[in-house]
Amino acid sequence: MENGEGLVNSLTWIITIAVLAAILMPQMFKILREYERAVVFRLGKFQKTKGPGLIVLIPFIDKIERVDLRVLTINVDKQEVITKDNVTVNVDAITFFRVIDAEQAVIQVEQYIHATSMLAQTTLRSIVGQVELDELLAEREKVNKNIQEIIDRQTDPWGIKVVSVEVRDVVLPENMKRAMARQAETERDRRAKVINAEGEYQAAERLVDAAKMIQTAPAALQLRFLQTMNEVAEENTSFVFMPLPLNMLEAFQQMNGNILKQNDGNGGEQKQE
Repeated sequence: MENGEGLVNSLTWIITIAVLAAILMPQMFKILREYERAVVFRLGKFQKTKGPGLIVLIPFIDKIERVDLRVLTINVDKQEVITKDNVTVNVDAITFFRVIDAEQAVIQVEQYIHATSMLAQTTLRSIVGQVELDELLAEREKVNKNIQEIIDRQTDPWGIKVVSVEVRDVVLPENMKRAMARQAETERDRRAKVINAEGEYQAAERLVDAAKMIQTAPAALQLRFLQTMNEVAEENTSFVFMPLPLNMLEAFQQMNGNILKQNDGNGGEQKQE
């Protein structure tokens, strides 16, 4: 009987110890991954930051908050914003950030992910409202950098580093899209006219240079005439043009001038009579 009672007592103690161990062991030992840190509070007071690996705690006295040190992503919901030049656009963005100080992220802010998300939304609205539409579309990298610097500066006391902010999409109203399309078409027409005028100007310069060269060597004009005649003969055309030198026209101009002088002289004599 005594042996039986001793065995029962032993089993009772073993079961009690096993139950206590099953309760206390999870409270005493924690395993943290490489990207995790544990902020330890002892009786409500900050003790230290532990991890990664195996950490030992005092059961029911130490409490921990796990913090993920990996880069986190926040999708800033699409918002309707009025730009500096009074154009209504819908913009959304993505924010990339990571915790660099687990202690500050837990102690200084209640929910650092939610707080960073709200800060990203308000900063996006503020920055987009300070730039014009053309700047938002053409200099998006500059806008992204401004948003990232402002958010990073405000989240620095929280132990959070904002890695990057990217404005993902800018949705314009339909009337603004049509106006921009007309503007782009007009700009292309303007460039085409400028290029055409520049070509005419360069061609005129070359013609002037050619005229100066022919003036110094009159035989070049005759060679050019023969070359043109050769090109026309190769095309199997049914007509031939013969350019006349301008010197022949000067003779007709002189004759017309003499006739006009004679007519003026005769008219004057008749008036005198």
